[in-house]
Amino acid sequence: MPRHRQKHNMACFQRESPALKEILLRLYRAEKPMELDHHLYEFGSVEYHVQASASIPDNTYLSIATPLLYQDVVLSSGLPRYTLEMVKGISPDVIEIIEPPKEGYKLTLRLKYSRIPRNKGGVKMIASISSVQGVILSSQLKDMLMNVNSLEVSQGMYRPVKLIYHPREPFFVIKQPEKITAVFPMRFKEDTDVIIATAFFQELMDIGSSKAFVKAPHCIWSPIPPAELRGEPIEDLSTNGGFVSFDITGRHVEGKRLDKTVWNLLNFYAFVKYHVKSTRGFIQRRMRTRLESLVEVLYNAGIKDEHHIKKKNRGPKGVRKLLNFSKSKLLKKRYNFINKIKRIRSRIKIHWFSRFRKRWLNFSRFSSLTRYEKLN
Repeated sequence: MPRHRQKHNMACFQRESPALKEILLRLYRAEKPMELDHHLYEFGSVEYHVQASASIPDNTYLSIATPLLYQDVVLSSGLPRYTLEMVKGISPDVIEIIEPPKEGYKLTLRLKYSRIPRNKGGVKMIASISSVQGVILSSQLKDMLMNVNSLEVSQGMYRPVKLIYHPREPFFVIKQPEKITAVFPMRFKEDTDVIIATAFFQELMDIGSSKAFVKAPHCIWSPIPPAELRGEPIEDLSTNGGFVSFDITGRHVEGKRLDKTVWNLLNFYAFVKYHVKSTRGFIQRRMRTRLESLVEVLYNAGIKDEHHIKKKNRGPKGVRKLLNFSKSKLLKKRYNFINKIKRIRSRIKIHWFSRFRKRWLNFSRFSSLTRYEKLN
């Protein structure tokens, strides 16, 4: 039973799972039905189990274990009915939901490969099926955003809901009268990333408040937690990049805008990290180019100075040869003298050698037999 682990540093912008898509395409393109029992892990907490039978090609099962976006939801049947309807809607003719799901998994699907067309449309259908994990998570946020205009007001504010799309990167959704506020605590490993991200957030606020983007969700960045998160655990509010908030109104969830709004919120962390990484690379390239141009300027200046000195020292031919010979000779002597000094200073020091020299290498003093007298 092969197992495959796919490492991700952050949630990618692709809706489909690349590794799951590769496995499903392998079954789709196989000339003969094949046996397969494969486990696949993504994001550290998402597991796929693909089982295929060579004797019955239509008996291909895909089981998915994934944490729910809203952790407080506890359902005995696995997933909410709205989520199951969205999964079924990916490809109603190909996907069949098995209830109850396989033990240890949230969802089990039966894939009818015989109904997938053998053309580009079939490849596109496989890609849609491989995005099932994103559909499961986004459906919960869609369900919350669709009710933005029909919320019951209770004491003017609702309790924040903690959502986890990617491990170690939770964000909060607060239901309020006529709007929903999404708050993102921002954390970075490097101090330089904090500086780049802070500048980006401030620019995002300035652009969002302009007339050209008046229809976009209102954006606010603050170095301290907003008042809506008061009372939340301290570990969720400990950040070094501040908090970014977006106000979602009914205008942002109308028709096709709902899917786009949900996807942008779920991938906001990935977008910020991508921007920070690209900006850091751009700055490094500019610094490298600037350094190379500066070195070139200094090199050209050195050549001009040397040429100017040669012109200044022009004289009779014999004198020039004498000066050149003397100069080279002096430089050679200077080089030899410097090397001699280096050899003297870099002698190898042997431990306890000084004591050995005092004890064994002392020579007795001899007095001369011949005495000399000073003449007056």
